[in-house]
Amino acid sequence: MSEHHSGPVEVGASMDYAEHDKTYNGFLFAAKYGTMAVVILMLCMAVGFFTTAGFVFSVLLFVVLNALGFYLL
Repeated sequence: MSEHHSGPVEVGASMDYAEHDKTYNGFLFAAKYGTMAVVILMLCMAVGFFTTAGFVFSVLLFVVLNALGFYLL
């Protein structure tokens, strides 16, 4: 049923570590800033819907908090 290999595990082309690092760093960047943006969006939607602040203030708050988050991260 199972095959027993005695040769090397890696039989394909050699790994391009520079490209791997670029892809991994891009994924981390997207995950970090994407999560930040979604959390800020949810916070600003709550401010806009559940307080008397209104739509314009929540959009302004969204822009300011995103700018601050990108600066601090």
